[in-house]
Parts: sequence; structure tokens; C-alpha cells
Amino acid sequence: MKKLLLLLMMGMFGLGCSQETPKVLKTAFSREALNQKLEDEEGKSITIQQILDHHKGKVVVLDFWAGWCKDCLKVLPKVEELEKNNPNVDFVFLSLEKSKEGFDKSLERFNMKDKNNYWFAAGWKNDFNNYIDLNWIPRYMVIDQKSTIAKYYAVSPEDPEIQSTIDQLLK
Repeated sequence: MKKLLLLLMMGMFGLGCSQETPKVLKTAFSREALNQKLEDEEGKSITIQQILDHHKGKVVVLDFWAGWCKDCLKVLPKVEELEKNNPNVDFVFLSLEKSKEGFDKSLERFNMKDKNNYWFAAGWKNDFNNYIDLNWIPRYMVIDQKSTIAKYYAVSPEDPEIQSTIDQLLK
């Protein structure tokens, strides 16, 4: 009986701990999502729109991560490999650390300084993350040269659709 109860509890826990593909794969951002504020490494406020404007004309990979996320850290070498293999693509790292101190420590600890790093000071639940159905990290999105969404949902940097989307956009 105890084993059955334990299995049932593990099954229920497991159901709540996995990424679920959103039902609608969006191709554009809402105005509210674009107005979401983040902070850069210096603590200056910046919106998603300003970040995308800075990279307009380039293919961008958005990487949602945090230093406390074991899954994120496990694939970090694969993210670096994807970045190295795509020198004409801009990588933007969006941190879900719980504090500015945690953000700064993670950037230092994982050699992420001086990349395109931003932190959701508002926390996980915000207009941007709610709009893109962010339910787990790591998560990856590919944004095209016009700042529209080319690949809405990927949970691994090894997802072959990330590279094929990049290749299509760079043709």
C-alpha cells in the first residue's frame, strides 16, 4: 500500500514538473509583452522592444535561463556550441534569477559577463513571460530579422528546429 501511494505521489509530482508545449505557437509579440521592463547588467531598465530594436536586422536566439536551474546549467555547453556555430546570430540571455545579486553572481560564476544579459526584475510572472506561455526553463526562441517570432518553442539548444530555423533565415 505504501509503495502504491508513493508511486501515485511521484506520478502526480512528475505531471506538474514538465514543460508543456503551448497550444498556440505565436508569431508576433503583443504590445504589453514588448513593453515589459527588464534590467541590464548595470541595473538600467530596458524594455523587450528596446532589446529587439537593438538587434533589428539580425537573427536572435532568446535563451531563458537561471543559475539555480539545473536543466539550464546542464545544457549551457550546448548553448555555447550553438552560439559558436552561428557567429552571425545574436544570442540574448534572459535571466529568471530571484534577485539582482543572484543575477550578478550567476553571470560571474558561469562566465556570462559581457554577453547580452538581461534580468526580469519583476519576477517570473510578468507580461512578457505570460504572453509567451513560459512554464519552464530552459526555453529558447528564434526571432527573425524583423523582430517577429520564427521559432516559438524549444526546450533544448539541441532541438534541430532551432538550427534549421536559423539556416532558413540566413539564406
